[in-house]
This record gives sequence, C-alpha cells and structure tokens, in this order.
Amino acid sequence: MRWRVPRIWDGSDVWLIGGGATVPYMFGVPEDIIKEVKDRRLPLSSYSPYMKDLWNKRVIGINMAYKIGDWMDIIFFGDVHFFLPNEEGLRRYPGLVVTCHSQFAADNQIKYLTTDERVWGISELNDRVCWNWNSGAAAISVAVHAGAKRILLLGFDMKMVNGWTHWHSEYKLNGVEDTLPHIQAVFDRHKESWPVIAEDAKRMGVEILNVTINSEIDVFKKVKLEEVL
Repeated sequence: MRWRVPRIWDGSDVWLIGGGATVPYMFGVPEDIIKEVKDRRLPLSSYSPYMKDLWNKRVIGINMAYKIGDWMDIIFFGDVHFFLPNEEGLRRYPGLVVTCHSQFAADNQIKYLTTDERVWGISELNDRVCWNWNSGAAAISVAVHAGAKRILLLGFDMKMVNGWTHWHSEYKLNGVEDTLPHIQAVFDRHKESWPVIAEDAKRMGVEILNVTINSEIDVFKKVKLEEVL
C-alpha cells in the first residue's frame, strides 16, 4: 500500500533499534541469556523485559526487531529476502510494518514508501526514503517524516562484535552466513551513507545521537544509554 508518513511524532524523540550485536549488552542482558538466545534455545523476546525503559518510547525496530516485542510502533525492512521467511510474524505484528521494497506497492497491509532518487541521505518527501543500502539508515527518513526532533540510534555497530554481526543468529538460520571479507565489504558499503545523513539532519534541524558507544559511525555525538533514558 503506497503511503505517506503522517507527522504523528512531531517534536519527539524517536529510537531506532538496529541489528548490531551490542544491543542486549547495552540493556544489561546476562551473558547466559544472550548465549541461549543466539543458540536459539530461547526466543528473541527474552530480551524484551530488559528493554522495558523503551516500552513507552517512540520506537522503530529494524528487521528482526519485531521478534523482541510488540511494543515497537513501527517495524521497517527493505529486503524481500528478509520478509519471505518472516512473513507470518510480520503480518501478525500489531504495529505498523513499513518497507521500501517495490514488491509491496500494492500490498493492502504493509505500508510502502518508494525509494528516493537520492541513494544517500534523508528524503525530503514523506512518501519515500533514501535507501542508503541499509534498512536502518533508510528508516531515519521515516523517523524524520514522522516529526522526530531527536533520533537515537541503538545497535548501529557497523562491525562485528565478539564474532557476531547481529544480536541474533536468525539470518544464519535462514542460510545467510557469509565469509568475513564479504561481511566487511557490506559494512564498508553501509558506512558510506552516514556523512550525507549527518549533513541532511543538520540542515533539517534534526539531532541524531549514536547510543552505540563503540560504533564505527563517527559523524554523530556518541552517548551512553543511561544518559538519554
């Protein structure tokens, strides 16, 4: 369904939960639970109680974040290969599910935003996003369209942490386990967009804070989670 993002969060803080491996560590999830989740002996929703400080915030979850809990307002994804094995869960999700993949232009349930002709940055038009070759970066356009005054990035590591690319192992379960050189090449491509996003955000009067202290993204002020909760 073609969609225009309404300004539902005018002047608000908006949190984006990316896929970086540091997410559970930031919220103090015990190591044994993290291991059980990554070994798929516990569900991803095991993280939710530790993230209760976000339950009443404005939150956009990226990709697999929908499995943490139904308290996220929007789930954003850009890759149809992510959607296919997760279709049932995404269609049952009680919040908004939004994508920029053209396959969903006529879908009567999932909100579709087209991709801007500008690959990098933040789109000026509320019916589209700049893709940035990264679902997390693309979702920044959604937050800005919704009226975010300040955007807080969680799990935007842009690197492997303790041998993990994500805070879950669901992609490996789906057969998307890549070699280290390829993984690094993907991260390098993702990092290209951030300077342009930073310039656009400044021009638009939107503050972006990186709550991922050891992130490879160095164009935003980095803050600890406890400083902004």
